[in-house]
Amino acid sequence: MTTGGTTCVIGDIHGCFSSLSALLDLVLDRADTLVFLGDYIDRGPDSRRVIDLLLEVQRNHARTICLQGNHEFMLQEFLAGRDLSLYLEVGGLQTLASYGLPPTMTGPSVRAALPADHLAFFSDLPLYWQDQYAIYVHAGLEPGRHLSMQTAQWCLWARDRFIASRHDFGKRVIFGHTPFREPLVEANKIGIDTGAVYGGRLTALLLPETEFISVPGEQEHPFPAAL
Repeated sequence: MTTGGTTCVIGDIHGCFSSLSALLDLVLDRADTLVFLGDYIDRGPDSRRVIDLLLEVQRNHARTICLQGNHEFMLQEFLAGRDLSLYLEVGGLQTLASYGLPPTMTGPSVRAALPADHLAFFSDLPLYWQDQYAIYVHAGLEPGRHLSMQTAQWCLWARDRFIASRHDFGKRVIFGHTPFREPLVEANKIGIDTGAVYGGRLTALLLPETEFISVPGEQEHPFPAAL
């Protein structure tokens, strides 16, 4: 936890390197703390370059927090030899291609081929973080459960029950995971996944000002029809 200054939170990137580069150009000089909400990889065209850029930001910006998303979790499962078909079906093929790897490689073989600093990055992502302004998490929190007792299932996969909840979590919850065409702004939560990989936008939120800054995404997949 940090105190004072501006916290900049960035939503789901999904391999949209050009969008991330453009957004960072607009916010880096204004951010005392950077928080990335997970789902850096899969679906989009440049997952490897996204991770390279995030590692560069971590080296050059002392207060950078990168949280785990469900896609990073699925990659870890894939690298361990579990859930092979699921990961490839939800964007893993594009991630393998960004590393120059064929789609037929097994998870453990992919693990051996990935850069060591990338593997370390994927293995060291917390589920949530908080400062004086908000609680930050990829997908959501379970209402009524203390932050220290939150589960990976809720932090990485929560959707309808969390979004519909009016529970007071003590601080506003800033989350990604569920794409909206515009940020979802409610008294107890703000959702900032605005569908960069669906041709929407990649969005940053500056706190405590509650200022949104966004750039065009990259049309790789159709925007989910239900949202």
